[in-house]
Order: sequence, then structure tokens, then C-alpha cells
Amino acid sequence: MNELEINAGLAPTENYQYAQQVGAQLFVAGQVPYDSEANLVGTDVAKAQARQCLNNLRTLITLYGFKERDIRLLKIYVVGEQQNLLDAWKGVTEWFENDVPPATLLGVARLGYEGQLLEIDATVISEDSQ
Repeated sequence: MNELEINAGLAPTENYQYAQQVGAQLFVAGQVPYDSEANLVGTDVAKAQARQCLNNLRTLITLYGFKERDIRLLKIYVVGEQQNLLDAWKGVTEWFENDVPPATLLGVARLGYEGQLLEIDATVISEDSQ
């Protein structure tokens, strides 16, 4: 994590690299539902956590000079019962206004933080490079 990411509004996270740019590609580590002060957003609400993860993703890719349309692949990790997966997917589809890039929705046993239901990672490739 660097000062640029903190100043952009991403939560300070020790020993964590948010993204790595290789040419026209940006490989994004899992975005978590934390606000800029490292507070969990949407406790027990998968849809709200999905929105926060995607808002963090937008902040990050914009910081690196990419656009939302450059998101080429999402992986969405969800803790809990089937309803959490459905609610998370609803949050994702609403955020993308029903035009979601290729995505994989996965149910998992747990994630890194207490109360965290979602994590979203992405591969981003600049449209301008094609």
C-alpha cells in the first residue's frame, strides 16, 4: 500500500499491495467492504458489502488511470448461505447497471476479516490497448 492509495480514500492496510500494473493491465487484489477509515460497511448485508467492494475497486482503477469499462474479469467471494450469494449478485448487477463483465461468484467458508461477507478481485485491461 502506498500514500497515493491512502490519499485516494482506500483503507490503510499493512503489508498489502492493492494492485499491480503491467503495461495496459491492472491486476487487482481482493477489495474488501471497508471505508477509508477501515470501518466495515454493511455488517451482515451482502448487497451493501458488494457495493462497497465495487466502490473501492472504482477508486483504485481510477487512481491507476483505468475506467470501469476496462474491467475484464471479476471474482466475487461470498461467505454464508445461498441468500448471501443472491444478494451479493444483486448488488453487483445493480452497480454495473445490469452489464456485468465476465464474473465468477463463489461461496466460501470465511474471509480475512471479522464480519466480512464479500471480497471482489478483478483483472483490468485498458480498452485503449486493443
